[in-house]
Amino acid sequence: MSLLGRAGHDPAARESGYAAHRAGVARLLESYRAIPPGAVVRLAKKTSNLFRARAATTAPGLDVSGLGQVIAVDPVARTADVAGMTTYEDLVAATLPYGLAPLVVPQLKTITLGGAVTGLGIESSSFRNGLPHESVLEMDILTGSGEIITATPDGAHAELFHGFPNSYGTLGYSVRLKIELEPVQPYVALRHLRFHDLRALESELARIVTERSHDGERVDYLDGVVFTAEESYLTLGRQTDEPGPVSDYTGMDIYYRSLQHADGVKRDRLTIHDYLWRWDTDWFWCSRAFGTQNPKIRRFWPKAYRRSSFYWKLVALDRKYHIGDRLEARKGNPPQERVVQDIEVPVQHTADFVEWFLREIPIEPIWLCPLRLRAVDGAPATDEDRPWPLYPLEPQRTYVNVGFWSAVPSDQGKPEGAANRAIEKVVSEFDGHKSLYSDSYYGEAEFAQLYGGATYTELKTRYDPDQRLLNLYAKAVQRK
Repeated sequence: MSLLGRAGHDPAARESGYAAHRAGVARLLESYRAIPPGAVVRLAKKTSNLFRARAATTAPGLDVSGLGQVIAVDPVARTADVAGMTTYEDLVAATLPYGLAPLVVPQLKTITLGGAVTGLGIESSSFRNGLPHESVLEMDILTGSGEIITATPDGAHAELFHGFPNSYGTLGYSVRLKIELEPVQPYVALRHLRFHDLRALESELARIVTERSHDGERVDYLDGVVFTAEESYLTLGRQTDEPGPVSDYTGMDIYYRSLQHADGVKRDRLTIHDYLWRWDTDWFWCSRAFGTQNPKIRRFWPKAYRRSSFYWKLVALDRKYHIGDRLEARKGNPPQERVVQDIEVPVQHTADFVEWFLREIPIEPIWLCPLRLRAVDGAPATDEDRPWPLYPLEPQRTYVNVGFWSAVPSDQGKPEGAANRAIEKVVSEFDGHKSLYSDSYYGEAEFAQLYGGATYTELKTRYDPDQRLLNLYAKAVQRK
């Protein structure tokens, strides 16, 4: 176990963790002061899990190099103090030795805790644990004015605490987060349920979310995959300490292909570690774009490079040199429109949206992930005690996240982003929202109505009075 991993019960290791964090904060503040007045404040990050283009800048960025560690784990209180730029890969590595994990672990190893809170995250525990920001107890935030403040649900900065999720660094950057952890068992027993009809899947998904069981077995994790309108699956996970054989999808076998079967229920087992990272090896199914799923190529593709962080590097090369569009042009095809999105619709519109999507947008498979705002101490969330104004989901209502990540031929006779614009329109018609990590095309008034409006403006005025940070519309839509 690493030094940080021992920090839960070793006072010296704990103090070492906090000392390293204080040094990282000092470098962060020094880098803030080095940014010229009037220049936009940005992170000096080499990597990102965003699919939005970023404008080039010559101004120095914030030095966050010292903010990538788990500061301390308290296995008794089931909490962790975590620096904002810590990846979930490192966070999980520090908590699993205690039999603990974050309440929601997003799918990709390089997603940071701070990123998942300010930019939202989701996974198969979200139907019972909500979104990552709902398990945050307090945050130290560097605001646009260069001040580090501590925000809690009911303190002097409670408005910022609740307005921070979905602000994407436009209200400040999280420096430290204290989060809740939950106990986990060593294994996850899986059941893959096959459906031939999307409305039957929608009905069963809604029932499982409410009852948290299926055929007498508890359900701890729940997500799904749609291959076609006639072939879709729900995957039900149950934590267990029962020993036995487990599958390995980090080698030649591919996880999402393991879901497929003719009828009924297919069972499988994974370690809790491999379950949490089951999607990362092949970036869901997106690794097929690089040939990684071809057995002849996969056999010689180094295991160290079968992970989302490496695929991101390949995507960056494509963006820089337009490799994909050049290949399409050689075939006489138009450039591709990137359609990389996650949207949420109320559960009763799941089949409606997916049926529309399969008709209009030639992308498959599609990921499904149900979520509800978290119930705290057994009491369902209410508008009064769990407000998240920049991504206003209704308490006690089930939503389904639909994720699709690919590209379609662009229509030269239509405006830029025609497919994405159509998706935004239909999502709004179904009373849904979309995440802002990728391309968006909303008008300013509609955007304000969907993502915080006057509340966001008030927070921006209070915590970034000199507009040192981009505003949310400029960052998400205008892509400045």
